[in-house]
Amino acid sequence: MKFKPYQKNRIFGGVQYIFKFENGYGASVVSHIYSYGGVIGLWELAVIKFDDSGEWEIVYDTNITDDVIGYLTWEEVEEILDKIQKLKKEWKGWEHERKNRVFMPTVF
Repeated sequence: MKFKPYQKNRIFGGVQYIFKFENGYGASVVSHIYSYGGVIGLWELAVIKFDDSGEWEIVYDTNITDDVIGYLTWEEVEEILDKIQKLKKEWKGWEHERKNRVFMPTVF
């Protein structure tokens, strides 16, 4: 495996690998009886985004995909993981500034 899983789970008689990258993105990669391609030994991948608490959710607005991607070989999974790892990290500075800003009334 080119990438080391952050977490491994048994699910629906198959397996789920969670990958987590420093940019806050990651992937849920599954192969089981309900995944796209699982019954023939292929993989399904979802791009995910982690929050500050370590929880994650599937994201549908990257330039990689707007859905899950199924029927992948492991080589194709690794190619997509490489792209996910290279996504730009979202800047949280504005959110931080907005929460901590003191607003002064403007007088005209």
